[in-house]
This record gives sequence, C-alpha cells and structure tokens, in this order.
Amino acid sequence: MNLFGNGLRFGGAVAIGAAVVLLAPIVLPVIAGILKPVAKGVIKGGILAYEGAMVALAETKETIEDIAAEAKAEIAESHKPPVKAKKQAA
Repeated sequence: MNLFGNGLRFGGAVAIGAAVVLLAPIVLPVIAGILKPVAKGVIKGGILAYEGAMVALAETKETIEDIAAEAKAEIAESHKPPVKAKKQAA
C-alpha cells in the first residue's frame, strides 16, 4: 500500500496554511488600510448619486404636475359656456 503517496501534497497544503496563518496579522491591516478609503469613496459616490437622482426626480415631478395643471385648466376653459355679450344702451 502507498500510504504516504500524497505526503508531498499534504505537506505543501500544511505549509501554505501555516504561511497564511502567520502572515494574516501582517497582511490584513495593510489590505484594510488600502481598501477602507476605496470603500469610503464608493459609498460617497453612491450617496451623491442618490441625492442627485432625488433632485432630478423632484424636478421632473414638479414639471409633470405643472403640465397636468395646465391641461386641466385648458379642459376647464373649453367646457365653459360661451359668455354672452351685453347689449349696450343706445
């Protein structure tokens, strides 16, 4: 039987695992220091995009409300009975 045929693969995996465990306390703070400003920038961009979209949406809503009010006024004007002219005294 070949009990130790995979010994090199297992030993390599153990070495890689040990290296990760030993280097993680050194590497993770560096990566976190790099990624934190990037994450903040992405979040800031998202907030600014959201606020800009809300302003644009509010302006669009106001425009649509103005157009609807004008249309209602035109409909009301077209349904008014014609005004009769008063006879002038001669």
